[in-house]
Amino acid sequence: MEFKPISVIAGKEFWDRIRNRWVLAVAVIFTVFALVIAYFGAAQQGAVGFRGMDVTIASLVSLVIYLVPLIALILGYDAIVGERERGSLELLLSLPITRFELLIGKFLGLAGALSFSTLAGFGLAGVLLSYQLGATALYHYAGFMLSALLLGMAFLSIAILVSVMASDRMRASGVAIGLWFFLVLVYDLLLLGLLVLAEKRFSLSFFPVLLYLNPADIFRILNVFGFKEVRDLYGLATVLPAALASPWMLGSAMVLWIVAPLGVAVWRFK
Repeated sequence: MEFKPISVIAGKEFWDRIRNRWVLAVAVIFTVFALVIAYFGAAQQGAVGFRGMDVTIASLVSLVIYLVPLIALILGYDAIVGERERGSLELLLSLPITRFELLIGKFLGLAGALSFSTLAGFGLAGVLLSYQLGATALYHYAGFMLSALLLGMAFLSIAILVSVMASDRMRASGVAIGLWFFLVLVYDLLLLGLLVLAEKRFSLSFFPVLLYLNPADIFRILNVFGFKEVRDLYGLATVLPAALASPWMLGSAMVLWIVAPLGVAVWRFK
């Protein structure tokens, strides 16, 4: 493996997103949505305005879970299959670059664009929020941004895998949207249904493991479990034993979600 071709591919992918203003648009969306949700997030409790960092992060968690995975999947679903359909994949592979280097370069370039927009958008919102919530709250907010970044990388890795395995862009986009719909909207409903059906019928000692099988749930628990005031807002987070809610374990699980799909993509990209 050589780092120069990887850096060339990564740089091209990153600057392509910069030039078409995709990064700027996403950063603006994150900033505006973060400020609006932070201000109106407690409206259902009959109050508006910037409150404590715990309530602010709990409000922003919903925004991140819906938007970041969707943007990551849209960003990466055609990374490989798009090149194949345009006929440029054969041209790229005719250059002194291996398939592994091409795939890793694609991932790093797209990850850089997604990271820049995520950190810029939420970072600007964090600076503005610091005037209302205090500078000490930025420590927890920085952890929230890091976990949002990891969530985006996990879904981008899944998108790269979809792009490698799909036969055309239409199927790749359909699978990507289907995965977003299932992991973000349907998965937790199935788990809640399982809890209801299993009540007093059979043991669910394996249930915490099911939460680890969804990066969106890992992100949710990672940001909610540390705040006692908001745990009850997320029912599934309360069934996870404290021993399995360690930030290190949750962070490691999220990293595994980044590495595993990308590893399978490398294996299948032949």
